[in-house]
Amino acid sequence: MSDTSKRDRRLQRYWDRQAATYDRQLAFVERRFFSDTRGWLCAQAVGDTLEVAIGTGLNLAHYSGDVRLTGVEWSPSMLAVARDRARDLGRPVDLKQGDARDLDFPDGRFDTVVCTFALCGISDEGAALIEMARVLRPGGLLLLADHVESSAWPIRALQVLADAFSVPLYGEHYRRRPLRRVRALGFTVESHERFTYGLVERLSARKPTAG
Repeated sequence: MSDTSKRDRRLQRYWDRQAATYDRQLAFVERRFFSDTRGWLCAQAVGDTLEVAIGTGLNLAHYSGDVRLTGVEWSPSMLAVARDRARDLGRPVDLKQGDARDLDFPDGRFDTVVCTFALCGISDEGAALIEMARVLRPGGLLLLADHVESSAWPIRALQVLADAFSVPLYGEHYRRRPLRRVRALGFTVESHERFTYGLVERLSARKPTAG
C-alpha cells in the first residue's frame, strides 16, 4: 500500500470517529462564524444537484423541494448520519460513498454542484475542483463555501501555526482560497462574499458554456 493510500485510510477513520459528535462540535462555529451561508448557497441550487462531501447532511434542510439531489461522502459513518437526517426530513436524496477527487459520474451530469466547508479537508483541493467542474454541465452553477486564509495578517500568522499541526494530524487546511482555482478554471464568479475577518468565503460561479 502506498503512503498516500495509508494516509487516506487514516484520515477516513478519523472522520468516521467524528461522525456521531460532528454536529454538536460544529454548532458554536456555525452560529458564530458561518452566518446564513448554508441557506444562502443551497437556495441557489437548481435542477440535478450534486453535493460533494455532504458529511452529516447539514445542508439537506436548506434545498428547495424541486431540487433533484445527489450527495457524495468519503466517510461511511458520516454518510450513515446523513441518511438518517434525510429520512427524518422526508428529503429524497441519492446518497453515495465516493471520493471528491475522483467522482463516479459522467461529464456534464449536473446542473449545480455544491460543496460547503469541506475543501479544507480534502488532500488535493485542485483535483476535487477539477472533478466538480467536469461533472457540471456547460453553463452550470458551482456553489462553494469554506473557511479560508484570513484577510487580517495577525490571524494569518495563527493560521500558519494551525496548519503545521492540523494538516499532518487530520488533514485540515486553514490557508486555502478556492476562489483562485475557480477563476483559473475559467468560471465566471457571479456572487462572492467574504466575512468574519476574512475567514469565511462563499461564492457562486458559472461554468463556461461550450464553445
